[in-house]
Amino acid sequence: MRALLLALASLAIAASAHAQTPAPANVLDAVLARGTLRVGMTGDYRPFSLADKAANTTEGLDVDLAGGMARALGVKLEIVPTTWSTLMADLAAQKFDVGAGGISVTLERQKTAFFSLPLMRTGKTPIARCGVAAKFQTLADIDKPGVKVITNPGGTNERFDRANLRAAEIVVFPSNAAIFDELVAGHADVMITDSVETRLQQKLHPELCAIHPDSPFDFGELALLLPRDSVWKAWVDQFVHLSMETGEYHRIEGRYLN
Repeated sequence: MRALLLALASLAIAASAHAQTPAPANVLDAVLARGTLRVGMTGDYRPFSLADKAANTTEGLDVDLAGGMARALGVKLEIVPTTWSTLMADLAAQKFDVGAGGISVTLERQKTAFFSLPLMRTGKTPIARCGVAAKFQTLADIDKPGVKVITNPGGTNERFDRANLRAAEIVVFPSNAAIFDELVAGHADVMITDSVETRLQQKLHPELCAIHPDSPFDFGELALLLPRDSVWKAWVDQFVHLSMETGEYHRIEGRYLN
């Protein structure tokens, strides 16, 4: 009987101790308790994130930035694959703690999420084969019957095209990593994307020319995507601020853009 009472008492003490261990009050505490920073990335957007599935690696500007965040927190970094179409749903499902990889700040996304301080200023601008680039200087030039505008699905590029083009044919291509090869091959005439991407892709593909990247069609900013948690946002904003002020972010940026 005494043994039974001791066993019951031990169970009660264990249950009480468990009950007294509260769940983390915010994402920052959860990351520290877990020992891992989970960063959602599409892995298909140079220079920010590019996944090599065969090698099971992801590299890019935002990967290095995320690594710095993990080191500052004293935790491990885990890259969580996502897509442009499922980005917001995956954040809402708490599949990752922060979204990165060249994410555009939009009011629609901010209805259900926070953004960090901006990382980069950008805007939508065209890129085309150099031999025909002069034909696509304005939206009116592009929005004509017979013009094929290629875009990746589910992101701000596709939304921009559908909001601004009526006569041109919008061709949705599933792989953002290979989409510029389609332009080079002549399977489409033009792509409208972030100016930072057009500058990089004309270096990677000499056949392509960025069209007025210094004067994009609109104004845009890229930032880190966050759950609506003010404590976590405050920490991430301070990390971004320090990265900018110390020059660390610009050193990383130079490594991938120059």
